[in-house]
Amino acid sequence: QVQLVESGGGLVQAGGSLRLSCVASGSIFSINSMGWYRQVPGKQRELVAAITSGSSGESTDYADSVKGRFTISRDNAKNTVYLQMTSLKPEDTGVYFCNARVRPIYGYTKDYWGPGIQVTVSS
Repeated sequence: QVQLVESGGGLVQAGGSLRLSCVASGSIFSINSMGWYRQVPGKQRELVAAITSGSSGESTDYADSVKGRFTISRDNAKNTVYLQMTSLKPEDTGVYFCNARVRPIYGYTKDYWGPGIQVTVSS
């Protein structure tokens, strides 16, 4: 009913940049928040960045490890979230998963996940 499609991952050298994109499609009434999580084998999936719409505007949340280097943004008209990653470090390597908290046209609000996209930062 709701699908998230991720793009923009790949291999980059330390100090480089990547821009991840995630587009939500399907029977969507509204999207409360979108974000990016990453997972390394053997470790728990962790929040990288999230952006939430509210009455006072947009609010963002970042992992401490990416503050000052990553920027999350949304294009609400396109149901798209972006993660601009700069000054990439090898520790940023992992599988990045797009997340969207969606109120569908039919059903209750829930979290949806993309399939994950690889980001590899070489030293």
